Amino acid sequence: MKTVRLPCGQQVPALGLGTWKMGEVPALRVAELATLQRGLDLGLTVVDSAEMYGDGLAESLVGEAIAGRRDQVFLVSKVYPHNASRKSMRKACENSLRRLRTDHLDLYLLHWAGSVPLEETLEAFGDLQRAGLIREFGVSNLDLSDMRELRSLPGGDRVQVDQLLYNLTRRGIEYDLLPWLRQQGIPLMAYSPIEQGRLVADRRLVQFAARHGRTPAQVALAWLLSLDDVIAIPKTASRARLEENVEALERPLDAAALTELDTLFPPPKGPVPLAML
Repeated sequence: MKTVRLPCGQQVPALGLGTWKMGEVPALRVAELATLQRGLDLGLTVVDSAEMYGDGLAESLVGEAIAGRRDQVFLVSKVYPHNASRKSMRKACENSLRRLRTDHLDLYLLHWAGSVPLEETLEAFGDLQRAGLIREFGVSNLDLSDMRELRSLPGGDRVQVDQLLYNLTRRGIEYDLLPWLRQQGIPLMAYSPIEQGRLVADRRLVQFAARHGRTPAQVALAWLLSLDDVIAIPKTASRARLEENVEALERPLDAAALTELDTLFPPPKGPVPLAML
């Protein structure tokens, strides 16, 4: 399994499991549980969730999926911006821990920037670390100006990741934010790496994948996995699609293929507003 090194020194798998919109349909629960557990079996031990996802339903599903094997999992969840204060974050975190059936998170992220000052959010993260409820913290959906502000504040140098929308059709961060993150040594966690499934129907990618003997999803993931500082967290409830995704690890793209993808899906030529889903 390819890994990415976090600023704290921990190595985590470069391919993990997303859970957005999981746990919300009772009829899919058995399949979702089986898929998450199979992902752990295959080494995809970074599991990402959030209190926002189904108002906790995704976290509850994850808690059931990792029961009895918590020590195998690098568990990530996210706090709502309105809960990111010193007054509210501890309760929000404890609620997430209860749903996840664990006593700590490996990584706790601010879901996006809100009205709570970033300085206070950093203080709240520090409180949780001292209480042993979280090991590390990071952010999600923060643009370059937010990240610069965060980095300038006390504790800002302990941020482990910025989780961002990033895939072949969402390359805007490459102009300024991604180079800055690399300069600071902060890895990127890429959500919706297959654009919520839409990329598999993109004619450019379908034709490219056929020429290279892969599926479109495998190409989209292999493109991200070619980068040493990116953790991809695709979400799927299908065991077959999960195993298809894992094959992207086994069949990396060569330099010529990556150059061709740059032609088909060009990087930005100027600043682009941060994309979010």
